[in-house]
Amino acid sequence: MSSDPDLILWGAQVRTLDDRQPFCSAVAIKNGDIVAAGDDDSVLAMRGPGTEVIEDLRAKLRAEAAPLGPDDWVVGWGVHYEMFGPTGIRGELLDEAVGGRPTYMRFFDGHSGVANRAALAIAGVTGPVEFADASSVTCDDGVPTGELLEIAAMNLVWEAVPPLDPDAEYARYRDTFRRYAEVGLTYVHAMEATPEEFAIYQALEDRGDLTCRVVVPLWQHPQLTVAEMRDQIPLRDERGALWRGGAVKFFIDGVIETGTGWLTRPDTRGDGVTPFWPNPEAYAGAVSLFAEAGFQCITHSVGDGGVRWALNSYEAASAFAENGRNGPHRIEHDELVEPADVPRFAELNVVASMQPLHMAAMQPDGSDEWADRAGPERTARAFPTRSLLDAGATLALGSDWSVAPFDPRLGMAWVRLRRTPGLKDMPPRAPEQALTGLETLHGYTTGAAAAIAESDLSGRIAPGYRGDLTGFAADPVDTDADALVDLPVLMTVMNGRITHRAV
Repeated sequence: MSSDPDLILWGAQVRTLDDRQPFCSAVAIKNGDIVAAGDDDSVLAMRGPGTEVIEDLRAKLRAEAAPLGPDDWVVGWGVHYEMFGPTGIRGELLDEAVGGRPTYMRFFDGHSGVANRAALAIAGVTGPVEFADASSVTCDDGVPTGELLEIAAMNLVWEAVPPLDPDAEYARYRDTFRRYAEVGLTYVHAMEATPEEFAIYQALEDRGDLTCRVVVPLWQHPQLTVAEMRDQIPLRDERGALWRGGAVKFFIDGVIETGTGWLTRPDTRGDGVTPFWPNPEAYAGAVSLFAEAGFQCITHSVGDGGVRWALNSYEAASAFAENGRNGPHRIEHDELVEPADVPRFAELNVVASMQPLHMAAMQPDGSDEWADRAGPERTARAFPTRSLLDAGATLALGSDWSVAPFDPRLGMAWVRLRRTPGLKDMPPRAPEQALTGLETLHGYTTGAAAAIAESDLSGRIAPGYRGDLTGFAADPVDTDADALVDLPVLMTVMNGRITHRAV
């Protein structure tokens, strides 16, 4: 019998009257009974071919727009593609709900957005736009539909959104760090940062609101000139007591679901054959530039073609004496890796930084967009955590929030189960790639510390190590993986300071 729910309601504000979980945003129902209540990502991961999925996006937009002035922006994130399935991604569909106010919504994976006509007009987007990378503005007969693919296209509208006032921006960061502490996090890597964000982290530290240590990589993109990249080199040693720079972040490809992940051969629809950087040699040159200056280089690469190019670029940069002083170079995601490239991670001392909970959208029958595009052979070796670990690679595990939930309990469950926690009838994806409880914990602790060259400071509880601790109600290694998501976090300690204590 199928384990798929009959109905999922999500994107809501639900008061459960259950003391164990007073509020949630999604509910799954099967055979007339509630089978799950939780956050959108975890509940949506349960859906199957026969599941009816409902989110009243228009109702949420109306509620958001109601207190706003006629010219105020409505901005949202975490939108899933399914709700636009019958119509295609069109910004005009948002107009009625927001009363014509300029509106921009980012999709959950961070690689697409949708803007309505008012937002496009303010941003000056009136037709096709040429980009230095693989970004694009989707148009019908030369008229933008509102669909924006990849970061440069999304930024056309995002940069037109009025910024939050400084107090509101500060509060957003402060509250987010408090949420990190509540789930036991003591260290995060804030990817895609700008130099201006250094001041925010220092202000959080000065006011006692920085509840996690932070590494802040600076985002490098194809539009930057070599001179502009060189201008950032003096920022290498920027740091506070609890945060530091010293790293740069690149994107060499997009995602499998939109056909922008760079593959060694095309996906089932003929896509995936081009990199995000239109001139990958220029990316390799940028890697060498920053490696020579002593920066850690971090590259987003989902597809096996992107992984191979990143490995080649790191290998070429390895001759520089300063290489790795702020941590070994690393590749983010590694959702597909050609078998021949697996041993190269250890040989080149390149960290595999992975997030198996990105499989949360998978369908048991392989009908999800990732598997449909990748095809059966590649899907069978998806997210090769076991292969990389057995080959001697340093494996760092995390969430890639805000693409996926940052709760490490959910992430650890996915590493061990390769399926949605709690759905024991759901077949795992590439089950031979699952890790043990201890291996998983190492990925979130010692592996994460090694990824930033801090193995002698973090990741272990031992004399001389930092006083950063997470107190669970039971040992997460021995806890059944399906029960990990409900394992209480009793206390979080960062730098010897209690940042969270359960009531």
